[in-house]
Amino acid sequence: MLRHESRMRARALQLLYALEITGDTTTAAGADGVAKITGEVRLVIDDAEPMVRAIREHQAELDRLAQAAADNWRLERIATVERNILRIAIHEMQRGDVPVKVVIDEALWLAHRFAGDRAPAFINGVLDRVARDLGRL
Repeated sequence: MLRHESRMRARALQLLYALEITGDTTTAAGADGVAKITGEVRLVIDDAEPMVRAIREHQAELDRLAQAAADNWRLERIATVERNILRIAIHEMQRGDVPVKVVIDEALWLAHRFAGDRAPAFINGVLDRVARDLGRL
């Protein structure tokens, strides 16, 4: 059984993905859609919404950090799922309330579950570099 925090990150990823694909600017409609698709209790998604709002509010800074660490990859060329996994993890690294190794492990779990076969290695490399750049490793 997944821990609440892991499910919350998965729902945040799904919500970020839905918002980016549809171009929606509000999280409420997207959260209702994710709840219907996943069958999750709205409470789990309610917990993900503040994270999603914070990520969207600071997206330019999160993207700048990811871009700086993603050697030879323009951010717009990184798949939507992977890009949003990076945003979630970098956001958590910046907040500092979750140990960096846990943040990276959770991001790798998301990559294994939602992204392509090569994504975990790519995400691990980028997040390792971001953590070092932030002085967290």
